[in-house]
Amino acid sequence: MLNAVDEDTNVITVTELWRRYGPVGRRGYDAVQGVEFSVRRGELFALLGTNGAGKTSTLEVLEGLARPSAGTVRVLGCDPFRDRRLVRPRIGIMLQAGAFPADLTVTEAAWAWAGTLTSPRPVAEALDIAGVRDRATVRIRQLSGGERRRLDLAMAILGRPEVLFLDEPTTGLDPESRRATWDGIGKLLAAGTTVVLTTHYLEEAEVLANHLAIMHRGRLVRTGTPAEVVASQPARISFELDAELPVELPELPGTRLHLAEAWLGRRKGKGKGGSGSGGGDGGGSDSGGGDGGGDGGGGGGGCAVLLTTADLQQTLAVLLAWGDRHGIRLHNLNARSASLEEAFLAVAQAEETLAGEFERPGRAVRSAQAARATRMRQPDRMSV
Repeated sequence: MLNAVDEDTNVITVTELWRRYGPVGRRGYDAVQGVEFSVRRGELFALLGTNGAGKTSTLEVLEGLARPSAGTVRVLGCDPFRDRRLVRPRIGIMLQAGAFPADLTVTEAAWAWAGTLTSPRPVAEALDIAGVRDRATVRIRQLSGGERRRLDLAMAILGRPEVLFLDEPTTGLDPESRRATWDGIGKLLAAGTTVVLTTHYLEEAEVLANHLAIMHRGRLVRTGTPAEVVASQPARISFELDAELPVELPELPGTRLHLAEAWLGRRKGKGKGGSGSGGGDGGGSDSGGGDGGGDGGGGGGGCAVLLTTADLQQTLAVLLAWGDRHGIRLHNLNARSASLEEAFLAVAQAEETLAGEFERPGRAVRSAQAARATRMRQPDRMSV
């Protein structure tokens, strides 16, 4: 009998999950390595990572399509592979690509699929949630790529799933279709559906996810709410200053100065007066730009400043007070928190750097010893 899962428990629990392709040893490949996370009822959990990070391999185990090589997975209180006869009626799966008969209309395909389900929701309701109800009489071969993906979503939710798995649901969609899909997912979340999402669109995870995890080379390297993951990266403040500052920048604890680049004033012709001090092509503002190089002119230079800070509000307050106190204008002032994309890239870069350090020739002996020790610890819990 299917185990009960109440409102306050985790709908999905993953503990020390390993997924191996091939035999144990050097010829095998661990696509998923010791992954652990949990998903609560009614939330959207986003699984992020670069290509080959192990997202789809993890999802296949959660969906009951593959057996874990080691570790335990519970979906709705059951092993999704061993108890898939009990679990499958309560979950929905949207794969990366659907394959419905091209000669059927949208409604015909939906009715055919609904006939295989125990207690389907009305076809019109599913099409409406997915945003393809207006294409109900159109043959599948005539649908656009975005409409086909939304039809895949409609099919995945026909069975009224308690848990919905979405594997890159908006890949290849235009912005309008992507937003329409987000709206449909939002309706499902509002109705209490639990959603597990993999995506390459980080904005998608930032907008929809309650919690997320970043995978890299088969391991979870960062977990938390989108705000928590973003908060791990510094905020950015940039501005421009006029030349001949009477004072230095104020003390800004917890802040790092990344750029303080001088430039020459823009002139209609190349100046021949004084010695130049800037470098490189400038950009956009009336006071920036110059040719860099040797000769420069007068014409009012300036300085572009880029800061990163762990406390955006405090740093910005100190800067503005400093400017007011000394009568200094901060031109083109821009202050913003980090984005999820920046956090994701920082994590990936840090992991690649760490992997590169570990794989240097000077560490070859230790690397081989570590790999051997790992293999010795794992055979008793790995199935091939």
